[in-house]
Amino acid sequence: MFKINIAEKTGKTYKLELESEELIGKKLHDKILGKDLLPDLEGYEFEIAGASDKAGFTAHKDVPGIGLKKILLTYGKAMKKRPKREGKKEVSNPAPKGLRLRKTVRGNTISLNITQINLKILKEGSKKLPEIFPDQNKPKEPEKKPEEPGVEPKQEEKTEPEPEKKPEEVKEEEPKEENPKEEEKK
Repeated sequence: MFKINIAEKTGKTYKLELESEELIGKKLHDKILGKDLLPDLEGYEFEIAGASDKAGFTAHKDVPGIGLKKILLTYGKAMKKRPKREGKKEVSNPAPKGLRLRKTVRGNTISLNITQINLKILKEGSKKLPEIFPDQNKPKEPEKKPEEPGVEPKQEEKTEPEPEKKPEEVKEEEPKEENPKEEEKK
């Protein structure tokens, strides 16, 4: 059973699960007709953009065959950055210049060991993909939090606006009478 991801240029991906003998023996970057996958995909033409097996090893275009092989890789497919290190010291540069590592990859031919295949659309058919896959075209609904039993939902209280208060009248200060005794002390 293959998990097939069909990517549009807009970034939307449609998922499909099927068992197709047509895909076995094809290589990366080969072209596939849509009718070979599903009758609804009549007129479509796809390119195999990538694949991976059940362990997560990606198919590499430079490795012939169907088996696993360890190859020396620089940055690109199957190697993005330096692997994580155990311990407290942080890595200053996760992708240093010139780093090469030996990584395990799968061959470029589709076999029964492959579980996921990524397809890119080269030519569109008469029917659009949202029409073919209507259940995958729904917008995401916002998640609702489950209510706790025994707790009533809070209701907002409506408050009326308070009437505006008039500024208090400013009282003029009367001059204080000074004590004649205080003046004498000065």
